[in-house]
Amino acid sequence: MNMKFKKIIFIIFFLIIIFCSASVLFNKRGSQKNELLVPFISVINEVVRFSGGSNKLEQAVTKALEETEGDYSIAIKNLKTGESYYKDEGKKYSIGSLYKLWVMAEAERQIAGGQLSETEILSDDVAAVNNRYGIPPEAADLSEGVISFTVKEAIEQMITISHNYAAWLLAEKLGANNVREFLRMNNFKESVYSDPPQSTAADIALFLEKLYNGEFVGSPQMIEILKKQQLNNKLPKYLAKEVAMAHKTGEVDYFSHDAGIVYTDRGDYIIVVFSESDYPPGAEDRIAQISKAVYEYFTEKN
Repeated sequence: MNMKFKKIIFIIFFLIIIFCSASVLFNKRGSQKNELLVPFISVINEVVRFSGGSNKLEQAVTKALEETEGDYSIAIKNLKTGESYYKDEGKKYSIGSLYKLWVMAEAERQIAGGQLSETEILSDDVAAVNNRYGIPPEAADLSEGVISFTVKEAIEQMITISHNYAAWLLAEKLGANNVREFLRMNNFKESVYSDPPQSTAADIALFLEKLYNGEFVGSPQMIEILKKQQLNNKLPKYLAKEVAMAHKTGEVDYFSHDAGIVYTDRGDYIIVVFSESDYPPGAEDRIAQISKAVYEYFTEKN
C-alpha cells in the first residue's frame, strides 16, 4: 500500500472516531444523531472522491507498467465521475510537439479577437526557416523551396500530422510573448514556452480539461481538429477504431508523449502519459498498453 492510500485510510479512520464519539454524546437526543451523520458522510465521500475512488484504476495502470525500464508520468481523470489517478504528474519534461496545443489555442484567441485571419497566408523560404531554427540539412524535413499555408491550414496540419514548418510559421506570427501570456493567464504554472518547450502531465491534463469544458475561445473547433489526429501509434493503438479520441502526440530525443480526451458511453476521460526511455518505440507501445488498460477499466467495470 503506497503512502497516498495510507494517509487516506488514516483520515477516514480519524473521521470515524470523531463521528462515533459525537454519536455517544448525542445518542439521547433522537434526530440529532442522524443529523450528525450527514456532514461526516459527506466529508468521507469527498476524501474518497478526491483520492480517485478505489485503487482499482491504479492497479490497472500499474499492471500495464510492469517490467518497464523507462520513466513515466501519468494523469488520468474521468470527467463524469471525477475518479482519477496520478503518477509523478508534476515532473517536468521536454514535451516536443505538445507545445502546438498552446499555439493552436493562442491562434484561435487571436482569430476571435480580429488580430488574425484564418485566410491570411504564412509563407517563407525553407532554407531560411531551417537556418533560424538551427536545423541541419540531414535532419530537416524539407531542404529547399518555399513553404506556404493559410492560418487555418497551419493550425490543422501542425496538429493532425504535427507539421513543424506550419507550427513554426504560425508561432512566429502569433508572437512568443503572446503564447507565454496565454500560459500565464490560464494558470499553467509548470509550462514553459522556450527552447525546448517544457511542461508536466498535470499541466497538459489541465489544458485538456479546460478545453473540454469550453474555457478557451474556439474550444469546439480545436477539439474537432484534435479528433482528426493521424499519428495514432500511442494512445489509440490498441483501442477499437470507432472509439472517439481528441489527442496530440509529442516526441523529442528520448521523450515520447501522448495526451488526449477519450469519449465513451460510460463517461469521457482525460489521459496524459509522458515517457522518457532509452528506447522510445518501446515506450510508445507501453503508452498504448496503459491506454488500453484505462479504457477497459472505465468502460467494462460494473
